[in-house]
Amino acid sequence: MFCYQCQETAKGSGCTMRGVCGKTNDTANLQDLLMYTLKGISLYTVKSRDLGELNVKVDTFIMESLFTTITNANFHNTTFVDRVREGIALRAEVKAQLVKEGISIQDVTHDSAVWTGNTVEEFEKKAEVVGVLATENEDVRSLRELLTYGLKGMAAYAEHARNLGYTDTTIHEFMQKALAATTDDTLTADQLVGLVMECGKFGVDVMALLDKANTSTYGHPEITKVNIGVQHKPGILISGHDLKDMEELLKQTEGTGVDVYTHSEMLPAHYYPAFKKYAHFVGNYGNAWWKQDKEFESFNGPILMTTNCIVPPKDAYKGRIYTTGAAGFEGVTHIPDRKDGQTKDFSAIIEQAKNCPPPIEIETGEIIGGFAHTTVLGLADKVIDAVKSGAIKRFFVMAGCDGRMKSRDYYTEFANTLPKDTVILTAGCAKYKYNKLDLGDIGGIPRVLDAGQCNDSYSLAVIALKLKEVFELNDINELPISYNIAWYEQKAVIVLLALLYLGVKNIHVGPTLPAFLSPNVAKVLVDTFGIGGITNVQSDIEMFMNPTA
Repeated sequence: MFCYQCQETAKGSGCTMRGVCGKTNDTANLQDLLMYTLKGISLYTVKSRDLGELNVKVDTFIMESLFTTITNANFHNTTFVDRVREGIALRAEVKAQLVKEGISIQDVTHDSAVWTGNTVEEFEKKAEVVGVLATENEDVRSLRELLTYGLKGMAAYAEHARNLGYTDTTIHEFMQKALAATTDDTLTADQLVGLVMECGKFGVDVMALLDKANTSTYGHPEITKVNIGVQHKPGILISGHDLKDMEELLKQTEGTGVDVYTHSEMLPAHYYPAFKKYAHFVGNYGNAWWKQDKEFESFNGPILMTTNCIVPPKDAYKGRIYTTGAAGFEGVTHIPDRKDGQTKDFSAIIEQAKNCPPPIEIETGEIIGGFAHTTVLGLADKVIDAVKSGAIKRFFVMAGCDGRMKSRDYYTEFANTLPKDTVILTAGCAKYKYNKLDLGDIGGIPRVLDAGQCNDSYSLAVIALKLKEVFELNDINELPISYNIAWYEQKAVIVLLALLYLGVKNIHVGPTLPAFLSPNVAKVLVDTFGIGGITNVQSDIEMFMNPTA
């Protein structure tokens, strides 16, 4: 195996024996083979977008398959074997339809479009030669992987939107165009950079689509205080990002005597008006994803993982953990997808919960969130007055991911050390480094404004663009906004590419720069966009507060 798609990759260069995430060699290779199969399908689908229902079938398969390969989403080998088989069959179906339509496919000769196999042994043998390192040129490999990881993040957001009935065929068309492009050895580095930037454009589109899906279905997020203590009834803990799963679980647990708690990236579900009517939706339990090995044990009740991030579960709670959607783990019960418009069946989780003791309390108090773009723009006059008066000197976008590395304590120290006339704009699980700190407010405006999940970084972009308009600036980079973003996995990559597409410069990324950026590609990002890393808290704050010094 060779994998370097996440921030914690071994030695900052790549996992080669076993993933730091817990992914085994065979799982990593099967994921590589699935990606290879998706490229082969895409080489045919770019020939035509006029295949009717077959396009929908392909779009869905590729989107869901990309999502399963995101870091900490799925560790279940059978899932990948089944998907590779399904992909080979789907590729043949698309090929046959093109021939039937009289569309020439003679130029589709890349091995990803023609190889075949059926047994696990055949798949394992093929997987060994189609991974990341199959692209020998370091810079081409770097750009291909940057593009690919952006697509994985894009697919995750597209699937959440699809689950709520919102789709955009142009997003799927780009995914397949980009996957096919990663097989083209004639493309220059400049052309690949162009595709990466185009990926950023569709990153904006897919986050806007998901924002529309979420807010049209559940209402615009509201300023909300969320309890972080526990009640006295048995509970179900729901983690991940999928709000449709959240809704169906709340409906099915109503009146059962079982409470529902959010965990990690599901925390922002509390901000949506549609979920506030459920009296048994009682709070948030725990912190970011990487602490689940301890917090899941003390929760006592069953846990539903709707997406990433799942880490290999301990025996102490493995019998209480369930997966659904893109998530999966060997030996863990998986809740099947919806069929024929029906809801998912969470009855097994509910029945188990009824026989579990209540959660053990690990903290008390409240945290506040719900500062998505509609909320913040509703406070625009107050915010603008605070900026004009000098009460707010600078905003810091500290969105992104949390993780296990000790160096991430930097972000807690950074938030604590920021001058009192600054405001943090955040989204994603990076907020768990500072959302429970008592940082106060500025004229009633909290100094930590949590927009929501990682995809709600879109809200932060909308807020910045609106402020640019209000202050009549020509360039978004003239705003008193600095970007100090923590990253971990591929959804953070698509957020970064989206910000670059919007013209945001001088973004700092930590705790380390991605291992998949070759020195030359990193230099392009530095020279073109001012991308930088982090150093130490005092030096970085001085640099951010005096950007022209």
